[in-house]
Parts: sequence; C-alpha cells; structure tokens
Amino acid sequence: MADLDDLRDGAVFGEGVAQKTEGFFLKGSNNLDWGMKDRMSRIFNPKTGKSVMLAFDHGFIMGPTSGVERIDLSILPLIEYADCLMCARGILRSLVPPTSNKPICLRSDAGSTILTELNNNVIIDVQDAARLNASAMAVMVSVGDEKTEALTISNLYNAVDAGQAYGIPVMGVTAVGKSMARDARYFGLASRVCAENGANIVKTYYTEGFEKVVACCPVPIVIAGGKKLPELDALELAYKAIQSGASGVDMGRNVFQSDAPAAMIQAVGAVVHQDMKPEEAFQMYNDLKG
Repeated sequence: MADLDDLRDGAVFGEGVAQKTEGFFLKGSNNLDWGMKDRMSRIFNPKTGKSVMLAFDHGFIMGPTSGVERIDLSILPLIEYADCLMCARGILRSLVPPTSNKPICLRSDAGSTILTELNNNVIIDVQDAARLNASAMAVMVSVGDEKTEALTISNLYNAVDAGQAYGIPVMGVTAVGKSMARDARYFGLASRVCAENGANIVKTYYTEGFEKVVACCPVPIVIAGGKKLPELDALELAYKAIQSGASGVDMGRNVFQSDAPAAMIQAVGAVVHQDMKPEEAFQMYNDLKG
C-alpha cells in the first residue's frame, strides 16, 4: 500500500486535449466487449487487419486423412508461420505446445463423420473452450440443407449466447452440400445468416462476385482453402479473395498437403499481409522450397 505522505497531487491532466475514442480496426467489432476485442486482435493482425489461419481440424470428421496423419510431424513445424490455429480440443490438448503462444480457433461442434449424415452436431461446453483459452469457437452452419439447417443455425445461436457470457467470439463456418450452388448468391445468403445470428467471423468459400458476399456481410470474412490445388492456383485464390475484401484465409489442405508446407504457408502469408501478387508469391514459395 502506498503511504499517505507519498500521495502527490497530479499535475499532468492534458487540459484541452480530448481523449481519443478510435474505432476498432475490424468491421462490425467496434461495439464488442474488451475481452472479445482482445481475442479478435490475437486472431487478426492489428497492423494489416488480416489473418492467416492454419486449419487442421479435418480429423474430427475425416480421421487421419493425408497430411494430418501425424500432427506432431506435419503441423507443429508450421505453427510459427500462422497467425491462428484452427483445431479440435483433443488435438490441442494432446499435441499442440502451450508455449506456441498462438490464438486458437477451436472446432466447437461435433457429432457425425463422413461415414454418416454430416452436421448432426452438438456444441462444446463453453467452459471447456474457456479452459482452453480459445480465442474463438468455430461452428458449422448448413444453410440450405433441409435435414440439418435448423439444427446448425440453432447450434450457432446457442454458441453465440455462451460466447457472449465468456467473451469468446464465434466463427460461423458455412457448409456446402451436394445440392447447393457454389455462387455469390448462396455464399452471400449463408454468410449473412451467420452474421445475423451473431457470428463475429464468417468462414466461407471464394467465388465469382465475391465482392458482393463481403459487402453484405457486416463482420470479417475468411475464406476456406477447400480441396488441394496446385500451389500457384491456391495463391491466386488467396489473392483474389483478399483483393475482394476478405480479412484472411483459413487454409489446411492447400498448406499441409503441399510439397513444401512451410514454404507454402509463408507464401500465403505474403499474399495476405503484404498484398504480394500470386506470381511473386509462387516464386517465393519455390525459393523457400529450394
């Protein structure tokens, strides 16, 4: 405790200088609580407003698919190059070093695999997400699927309620069924539904007319990498999305299934944070690979 005889009168009050009340750097996030903003600023680089998320949650529905058979061998060497890690809680607890100091976007719904009907899921107990110090919770939303649309939107809605109580943002992940068109109209609808139901981030797919998808979504959008593409094509995908207004990428297979995963994630980072052109990033990839 300070002694009373050391209590000095303040002298520097800055009279005439108004306190700055600058808005937050991410769209749709200015009115969030401090804890929410703190977590969002871990995921998205405050200098660029962008994020390179490394997704390796595939095993929760696909098992040991190519590239994630051994997380310790394939993924851990890439962590230093990512802004955020997206994974399931079992892998996080068993294999990801707490000393990596990377924000976690926690896969927060589960209940089905590729062997059955997908998206019949329940959501994680938010207290477990808090115990894991998650910076965000990712929940699948299956807009347009008659069997699971209501359930998955309800999951998102409930996750947002729980996240608000603990200051944890929620990322709505738009699922694409076999009968759904991969176009701006569908992705615009799905993204907006996620945001309207409280998602703080939306993960969706790039398509022609993506500018409209971004424009109608009031929160940051990150794009999914999807299936493995040739490296130059994946870099072009990332570049087009960023130039169309995306706030980042959440790539998995296009990184860990690459011939040189460490080189690829660094090249993706240059596209996202430095606006590097795809051809230049591909050269960077080849230089690092060599």
